[in-house]
Amino acid sequence: MPFNTRNALGLALLLALGGAAPMPAFAQAPTADTQRLSERWDEKRATALLERAVAHIEAKGRDGLADFNRQGSFVDGDLYVYALSADGRLLASGGSSAALIDSNVSEQTDASGKTFFREILDLAATRGGGRVEYRWLNPVQNREEPKVTLFRKVGDTIVAVGFYSPRATPAQARHMLDRAVEALAADSAAAMAEFQRIGGTFTQDDLYVFVVNMEDGRFLAHGASPALTGRNANDLRDPKGKAIISDMINIARRHGAGELDYVWRNPTTTKVETKHSYFRAVDGKLVGVGYYTR
Repeated sequence: MPFNTRNALGLALLLALGGAAPMPAFAQAPTADTQRLSERWDEKRATALLERAVAHIEAKGRDGLADFNRQGSFVDGDLYVYALSADGRLLASGGSSAALIDSNVSEQTDASGKTFFREILDLAATRGGGRVEYRWLNPVQNREEPKVTLFRKVGDTIVAVGFYSPRATPAQARHMLDRAVEALAADSAAAMAEFQRIGGTFTQDDLYVFVVNMEDGRFLAHGASPALTGRNANDLRDPKGKAIISDMINIARRHGAGELDYVWRNPTTTKVETKHSYFRAVDGKLVGVGYYTR
């Protein structure tokens, strides 16, 4: 195909969005099975550590809690065990939360203001266990990162193990999309500005909001590349040739909302990865947020 103006525009948009040139034929995308195995690896490690910790408390009772505080068999890299009493007192921890031992943490919040310990306590009381997502200090990386904690109630003790996931989860992407739609309804101009503010409330790890005018396909806002505002994305293709924005607009026109898988460069890892975006049609605008899989 001759390299004409349209090709040049498509390439410019791709590069501006942090895209990449089409992958060579031999650079096969990872299979779905490979992606799932990679995504679940940290959770499998956390689950295995939780199983050992639960068995330890079942065998020794609260006498075994002190073993969680040591840098030994209940610490695995950035994974560690911690334990809570049913009333919210931190009983043990092998990680950065050790400074809170003997304190009541039921109203402790994470970096976003979420009372995640309270959620753990409530779920443990009603269901006996579960999982909670929040943000916490990763002692290995020395920075706050998204974290998922798995926990189980053993008698009057709640045993927990968390794993860090710098990659946003599907739930986080959907939640950000909900917030973006609410912000647009409250004050469209202020929302557009906030979507593009670096370090703002709508840019978190590899999550960001993008907004497109459905009538002419022009970007109204883009959290990862604000310079794209006003640019036409109708001819935009991913490295595999998928017409990303056009496909989203067509789906949104028919159904009002939708989801789309495509290949894109992750602004956090700078690697080309599979991305899954959720989007909605709101007053003639396509509003979307996507997360990256491994």
